[in-house]
Amino acid sequence: MSIQHVFCEQGLLAQQLDGYTPRQPQIEMALAIEKTIADKGQCVVEAGTGTGKTFAYLAPLLLSKHKSIISTGSKALQEQLYHRDLPTLQKALKATKTTALLKGRANYLCTYRLSQHVAHVPSDDPDIMHQLAMVAKFATETDSGDLADCVGIEEYAKVLPYVNSTSDNCLGKDCPDFQTCYIRKARLKAIDADLVVINHHLFFADMAVKDSGFAQLMPTADNYIFDEAHQLPQIASDYFGESLSTKQLSDLIKDIRLIYRSDIPDMLQLGKTLNKLETSVADLRISFGADGGRGDWRVALADKLVCDALHRVISDLDFLYQVLKTCLDRSDKIEHPFERVLKFKGQLERAFDVSQSGYSYWYETTRRFISVHITPLDVSSKFKEIVEKTQASFVFTSATLSVDDSLSHFNASLGLQPLHQSIVASPFDYEQQAMLCLPRYLPESRDDLMPHTLVKIAKQVIDAAKGRTFLLFTSYRVMHLVYEGLSTALEYPIFMQGQSSKRIILEQFVRHGNAVLLGTASFWEGVDVRGNALSCVMIDKLPFASPDDPLLQARMKDAEMQGKEPFSTIQLPQAVISLKQGVGRLIRDNADKGVLVICDNRLVTRKYGQTFLKSLPAMKRTRSLETATKFLENIK
Repeated sequence: MSIQHVFCEQGLLAQQLDGYTPRQPQIEMALAIEKTIADKGQCVVEAGTGTGKTFAYLAPLLLSKHKSIISTGSKALQEQLYHRDLPTLQKALKATKTTALLKGRANYLCTYRLSQHVAHVPSDDPDIMHQLAMVAKFATETDSGDLADCVGIEEYAKVLPYVNSTSDNCLGKDCPDFQTCYIRKARLKAIDADLVVINHHLFFADMAVKDSGFAQLMPTADNYIFDEAHQLPQIASDYFGESLSTKQLSDLIKDIRLIYRSDIPDMLQLGKTLNKLETSVADLRISFGADGGRGDWRVALADKLVCDALHRVISDLDFLYQVLKTCLDRSDKIEHPFERVLKFKGQLERAFDVSQSGYSYWYETTRRFISVHITPLDVSSKFKEIVEKTQASFVFTSATLSVDDSLSHFNASLGLQPLHQSIVASPFDYEQQAMLCLPRYLPESRDDLMPHTLVKIAKQVIDAAKGRTFLLFTSYRVMHLVYEGLSTALEYPIFMQGQSSKRIILEQFVRHGNAVLLGTASFWEGVDVRGNALSCVMIDKLPFASPDDPLLQARMKDAEMQGKEPFSTIQLPQAVISLKQGVGRLIRDNADKGVLVICDNRLVTRKYGQTFLKSLPAMKRTRSLETATKFLENIK
């Protein structure tokens, strides 16, 4: 069966899908992927919104005789692919390939940990107790153990750390529930399947464990497709480096305390040692001050207060190790956490070694925890090695890969040498469907007056759009200030990121049909609101990474040492791709109409503004807010 036969006017898709019309860019993309699969080569395609890229890569995979893996950037796309797009195309092509959905371990119920925490409830928090009961009920009904199917348990539910497992606390073959383990079952199903849908984090986690000589997490394949591929360089950096967090240490303390209370409650020394370690871990966090943020780990190590606090944690961990040694013959559950304590002690001691070149040493603090990261500045050679070793075909696609009409930045970031590369324009008529407004008389983006100006502009566009607006921000601080200015001044429902889970907020936004939504980074991509519920997207400023970010500083310094211009090779491409993601929220369908408002003078006052503008779809442009509001008022 040929690709043409799938996509042509009288083809299989036309017979199966109502309203299907052939799209030449989609057919060309499918043919390029078919050839890449045959040649075991590399293919890079930027496919504009509405191209139909999902079917363009699914059809060649379903027609291929070999095993394939599709990796996505988000759980939402993973679910959509597996539950909606894949069955639709399989039915149309009458394909008989077996398929499997494989997620990271945190997504699956761990029945052993659930039974432990039901027997000894870990907290008197009513939310956790209620959620624990919900998961216990779910455990009696589920076949897959996928916690996404547990009604009432959201992505960041408090109970999750108590009912799933991590690579640290998983007992593996020593687990009493090993035979019925949901992760094990999912992996076995994936090994037998012809086509497996995973996500980028799982792909790199798998590469990391293979690298360390452990068993693989997922099967190998002949074809790999990466959708939302613009995320790969960042995710690869995280996995090719090393991280340790006091949250992991706190989780370890909780796990040991559970064993202490259930198996060896007379071992009072152990209880006291855990309390002492818990205090020193909290003191380490306090030594970094109250504010959250990122910083240079080398600078932190020059602070005596931080070093002393770190040494106390190591000393208390060492004492815990000695105490646990005396408990080994009291409970068979002690052995695994005993090994974890030793591993943590080693990691914390290694945190003092910041001598390796080619890495950024940085830390991040949240309200309760601190994490330390050793991140490689360049992952291209490592990723290139993986691709070559695998000897499979690799396809990379996203709506946002190019900068200034070129894919060279993306290719260089992963060491790719594609046989085929193309930028496929969106089939939407942006000239008719959308307008870009760059309002006049704006203060500078860092000016104290900016939040007040944003509130003023937002009120005008929201009134003209009758709600139906996304306000996208580059900082939480500005988002909260604008929310305060709007929340009492609007007649429309208003939602802000953090009030509930992303999924619930989006559902409420769509259900109201005239709502306003304020969000930061996670709402800039992977959000698909079609039709009348969304008519305006307003962006507060160009999404450059914070100049104080230690990882960015290290990358820029590294680029400088290689004789490259740091701004144009590091900062600008990242910001262009981020902006394109945010802009992509506006027009999601042939019938959509809307206005994009970008409140940043630099688009017209700086030379690099042209790079941003050239990378955006060709919509009508105006500097007049009045013209933009009229366009909104005329949308039916």
